[in-house]
Amino acid sequence: MLSIFNSKLSSNARINLYRTLGLVIAALLFGSLTTPNSVAKDYDKRQGGDQPTPVTASTAQLQSMPVWIEAQGTVTPRNYVNVMPRVAGLLQGVSFKEGQTIKAGQLLATIDPRPFQIQVAQAAATLMKDQAQLDGAQTDLDKYEILLKQDSIAAQQVVDQRATVAQLKGTVASDKAAKDNAELQLEWTRIVAPITGVVGLRQVDVGNMVGTTGAIGGGNSALSGGVVSASIPIVTIAQVQPITVTFAIPQNQLPTVLERLHGASIPVQAWDQRRTNQLDSGKVAAVDNQINAATGTVMIKAEFSNSKLVLYPNQFVNVRMLVDTIKNSIVVPSAAIATGGHGSYVYVIGNEDTVSVRNVTTGVTNKDLTAITNGLATGERVVTDGLDRLKDGGKIQVVVPSDGSSSEAAGSHHHGQGGKPDDGHPRKQPQ
Repeated sequence: MLSIFNSKLSSNARINLYRTLGLVIAALLFGSLTTPNSVAKDYDKRQGGDQPTPVTASTAQLQSMPVWIEAQGTVTPRNYVNVMPRVAGLLQGVSFKEGQTIKAGQLLATIDPRPFQIQVAQAAATLMKDQAQLDGAQTDLDKYEILLKQDSIAAQQVVDQRATVAQLKGTVASDKAAKDNAELQLEWTRIVAPITGVVGLRQVDVGNMVGTTGAIGGGNSALSGGVVSASIPIVTIAQVQPITVTFAIPQNQLPTVLERLHGASIPVQAWDQRRTNQLDSGKVAAVDNQINAATGTVMIKAEFSNSKLVLYPNQFVNVRMLVDTIKNSIVVPSAAIATGGHGSYVYVIGNEDTVSVRNVTTGVTNKDLTAITNGLATGERVVTDGLDRLKDGGKIQVVVPSDGSSSEAAGSHHHGQGGKPDDGHPRKQPQ
């Protein structure tokens, strides 16, 4: 059949056909002889697989490392006052705005003073009457004393007059006390702020009857739902400058705190819930006098100036307390530390731009720096980025980070106010 097919083709056509078949057979033979390993090698060569691994590096340095204790705290007013009326009467006026910052002695509200003005007038009249009687009795006693010296009057009459004068003096003293009390009651119709602070929402509306235990006619409908209550204050005042934060620490950390507190003040920082912004700086004000047996913790109170009013009562904050400073610590960026089956380790850069795995013992962490207590010397360089692409003995090439910052100094990683807080504990890196 092939001979018949060839006979029908011209000589040129047969030559072209044979060439095509020869090329196809050669391509098939080449493909069968080429191994997957040679293809992989060619691919790796094209991809630069034998080139050094680019990394960033940092030099271990000697510096002081602060030791922080971290806890979660609650902001509390330094003083919190429920302003209650001290006399009963009609709430005639309110002289504050809700949320306003007020000063001690500032007028907050007024109770109808007219009934108390009448009581003052009555007490003054009673005092005036009894004072007149005392003056008359005293004049008579002076005369009796002269007559008694002249032996012109009975001694018993003088004695009786002395008793009358003494009785009237007691009455006048009682009248003066009653008048002072009436004036005090009148003064209490002006409700003034006992402390400087921020007032809360108004609890009682003007026109309600109030007593010494709060509202008699009912509270603010928006706050109490119109329910009559006898324990509603006129308003509350929170002292927020300065302000305090309370937090608990484990009992095993208490000796360190007490030792530092006896020698000097202990700095405290308040951070927001995300630990990204430092809200304020303060110091420890007091340590509780007992340990909570249920939790094994002790409460500590810190005081902050709160000059920018960033701390608010009942706000939850992250607290960092400086209890010690370790001097002459070998530190590296925390990003240089990895953790494996044998513990923490770093990649140390050798003279020929090769890396070796070095097991290390980590200490405290401050910001993004970690102290190395064993396994590393000052001046040695470690890899800080690209650890996942390295192996022991591998070649590396130190490059500048993409942000353009230098990574050749351990102390070059800092955050000021508004940066990330220190951990205060050794930080383990993911393997």
